[in-house]
Amino acid sequence: MSATTGLPYVPLQAFPTDAPATGGDSLTQDLNVYYKAGDISWILTSTALVLLMIPGVGFFYSGLARRKSALSLIWLSIMATAVVSFQWFFWGYSLSFSHSAGKYIGDLTNFGFKDVLGAPSVAATAIPDLLFAIYQGMFAAITVALAVGAVAERGRMLPCVIYMFVWSTIIYDPIACWTWNPNGWGASMGSIDFAGGTPVHIASGCAALAYSYMLGKRRGHGTQELNYRPHNVTHIVIGTVFLWVGWFGFNAGSAGAANLRAVMAAVVTNLAACVGGITWCLIDYRLEKKWSTVGFCSGVIAGLVAITPGSGFVPAWAAVVFGIVGGAFCNYATKLKYFLRADDALDIFAVHGVGGFVGNILTAFFAADYIAHLDGTTEIDGGWINHHWVQLGYQLADSIAGAAYSFGGTCIILGALGFLGNYVSIFRLRVSEEEEVLGIDDCEIGEFAYDYVEVSREAKVPEDISDTASHHSMMRTASHEGHEKTHDSMGFENHSS
Repeated sequence: MSATTGLPYVPLQAFPTDAPATGGDSLTQDLNVYYKAGDISWILTSTALVLLMIPGVGFFYSGLARRKSALSLIWLSIMATAVVSFQWFFWGYSLSFSHSAGKYIGDLTNFGFKDVLGAPSVAATAIPDLLFAIYQGMFAAITVALAVGAVAERGRMLPCVIYMFVWSTIIYDPIACWTWNPNGWGASMGSIDFAGGTPVHIASGCAALAYSYMLGKRRGHGTQELNYRPHNVTHIVIGTVFLWVGWFGFNAGSAGAANLRAVMAAVVTNLAACVGGITWCLIDYRLEKKWSTVGFCSGVIAGLVAITPGSGFVPAWAAVVFGIVGGAFCNYATKLKYFLRADDALDIFAVHGVGGFVGNILTAFFAADYIAHLDGTTEIDGGWINHHWVQLGYQLADSIAGAAYSFGGTCIILGALGFLGNYVSIFRLRVSEEEEVLGIDDCEIGEFAYDYVEVSREAKVPEDISDTASHHSMMRTASHEGHEKTHDSMGFENHSS
């Protein structure tokens, strides 16, 4: 006897194979009959949760930077939402998830959300195209928000906004297509990435590293001038909380429905975050004998990044391994910038690039066929715990391809913008040295994160000082930077040479 016998239950109708691209005529048909209200509710909620993560990125980055550039990083994060959301509507979704996509990129079948309505989405058949489009649009936006933190304290705003649109089109959309679209080469090969190890974290981390190289080092890099603690640890904690909460929608929502697989993704997400935070904090304590708040928050993010690609594939106990390995690797990777001679001010490559790579590789070891099948439909060969040894090769191929494509493509995009900047000033990537001394908030926005930054404007400039900008910058440095101690952006002592 069926469990629904005697209950007022309306069975879900199968989507007709001969339906038009829109899913049907909403004037004459009820397109809701093909979907469960619970699935739609959960993915709508997950969309809002991922959106919440974007200001979280802004607060996290803002707290790590110096106060004279604190507002600019929040501005860039929320501007990324606006720019990329339009790009996603314009052609980004079509280039990533059109039903007739090729191995590397989609076509323009869904340009301007054309025919994006009630048909099942190409990568999550339990929800309609329109819902999947807005959900995945948040992924595209947060990926760009993560990457543009590389402009911290010396990058100009307008070229960065242009870069957001171009990078989303040329870099993010193809990687998302080959990873998540069933027609993509990565998905066809057999690589598995539940929520964005390569398209989100490796892509953004490598793009940030490339942006850091193309911008050059900040003024005073390698000297006492850039030795400072994060200016607002409260902002870092607030940003971490936003990210931690939002990550439930990021990972559990990637199940594409309200099912047991989504529940498992939520369980491993939280567990990896906790273990990652403890791991980083303990490593910091071993070195400094201090229980670093910034270190704990950084470890939480590292654990979340690491578990992202495996969150819908691995059992709960594996999340402990993801948290420990992710937290430890990302912690030590913060020193890579000195070896690479890159001024990655916010350690984006260390946490997201390295963390994404670690997560992809660990997924090859711990992916389990029975976890993936918790949604009732997904079948995979699993990873090493299922004796599927070749999965490691698939994960390596996808990770390396994504890293190389993002890094190389970013260099080309910024190189082109920089070349144009030699002739048209609006494309110039970097502020002048004088503007860098004043701070990005002052010279690019004209507003500040803190009212008391304006105090320095009330001081009168002595008449015998001809260079008012030098005097202004000297006062700002003395007033707002002098009390900060010798530490790099993650709270470690800065020994760069």
